[in-house]
Amino acid sequence: MDLKEIQNLIKFVSNSGVAEVKLEMDDVKITIKTTVEGTSPEITYLQQAPVAQVTPQAPTAPVAASPVVTTPASENTNYVTVKSPMIGTFYRKPSPDKPVFVEVGSSISKGDTLCVIEAMKLFNEIESEVSGKIVKILVDDMSPVEFDQPLFLVDPS
Repeated sequence: MDLKEIQNLIKFVSNSGVAEVKLEMDDVKITIKTTVEGTSPEITYLQQAPVAQVTPQAPTAPVAASPVVTTPASENTNYVTVKSPMIGTFYRKPSPDKPVFVEVGSSISKGDTLCVIEAMKLFNEIESEVSGKIVKILVDDMSPVEFDQPLFLVDPS
């Protein structure tokens, strides 16, 4: 799909009155969201889906990215949400033949590597900003992730 076809699709969707359209073809995934007229401009997301043959390997120059850590909105839990600091592909292992970085129930310390996010052929190690215990892993291995998407729930106690 070329740029002109994408632009025509955006115009068509914005004129049709539809709120959201998702289109997946081969290795391209397009989501077009529009809003009610007069509230805000249309938002268009374009993401290339990961190719299945990509295998994670250690980066030539290790890059540590700081994850976004937030506290939960509900007061009945004290879990900390570790969020993705970037868009990319989420990997639980440093390479296909290695064990996963963390499992549910794993005790972690500040600075421990939780996962790797591959962005533009660079494998970025995501390190923990909190100490605690992994309660839940919210993303499947080799899945695309968005900026600020929740990845892990951590019990800091």
